[in-house]
Amino acid sequence: MRVPFDDKVWSGRSDDGEPGDTRRIFNQVVPFGGASRIESDAPVIVGFGSDEGVRRNQGRTGAAHAPKELRRAMAALPAKMSMAALADAGDVVCDDGDLESAQAELANVVSEVLASGGRPLVLGGGHEVAWGTYSGFRLYQDRLDGAADMGAGAATTSATSATTRKLLIINFDAHFDLRQKRPANSGTPFDQIANECAERGVPFNYACFGISDLGNTASLFAHAEDLGVRYVLDIDMQEPQLPQRLDDLQQMLDSADDVYLTIDLDVLPAATAPGVSAPAALGVPLSVVEAMVQRVRASGKLRAADMAEYNPSLDQDKRTARAAARLAYRLL
Repeated sequence: MRVPFDDKVWSGRSDDGEPGDTRRIFNQVVPFGGASRIESDAPVIVGFGSDEGVRRNQGRTGAAHAPKELRRAMAALPAKMSMAALADAGDVVCDDGDLESAQAELANVVSEVLASGGRPLVLGGGHEVAWGTYSGFRLYQDRLDGAADMGAGAATTSATSATTRKLLIINFDAHFDLRQKRPANSGTPFDQIANECAERGVPFNYACFGISDLGNTASLFAHAEDLGVRYVLDIDMQEPQLPQRLDDLQQMLDSADDVYLTIDLDVLPAATAPGVSAPAALGVPLSVVEAMVQRVRASGKLRAADMAEYNPSLDQDKRTARAAARLAYRLL
């Protein structure tokens, strides 16, 4: 189910009496209209209000309320320099247990945003959001391919084909989320993506930064190895290792055409992000994640991003919301 854009969530302090540029994010927000094109690569907020994947994965529910609270955390941040208008496409809500339909609807919204020229930033929800965001990107590519085939003849393959462009999936996460059990849940999205890539005959190009050695079973590590997943443990994602991690990331970016970035907030230390289903005992410092996110954004190859697992009911002093808003800001 889609819930329209709600401008009441976007509010904050006004400094109109002060000299200079006093705009904040809430001053820049406009409703997204899928029928008209927007500025190329302009960010578009999409909410995904879902707890169903976390519930199925036996986690602590509450992430369905994340989209509204993350918007509130972003609203008062400064709109510096030439920051363009920020469009909001409203929410896709899963409130009836039908996760698969909600993910399909999210895919439609993501595809619409991409078709308009925008760049979706999806605010989850549990990490089941990843299957919806990814499916939206593929749906958009398929529609491009179909339009190209109609224009050039069925025997002609488009240069923009999803089978020829190299998609890099970057996940900041303490967990692989490669569980093979079905029905799908918040722990299965990247296994679903791997299966879909195999069906399409395209590479599963998945890199996961921040993996917890104690947060994943031997079976999950073996499955990741079988799938050729590139991963870095949390112990190797601390500040002294940041230069090397940025070099590793840059090599991946250089070899990709498109990037889908997904951030599970449980990659952050529990002291930074207590409001998640599974707080991290060690985690990756916010400064490290932020620097790497900025490198992804600077590549010019980011097509879609999402942020998962924020649970407002478990947050303390809105610490998690503030950390998430800081990362989201770097993606605008």
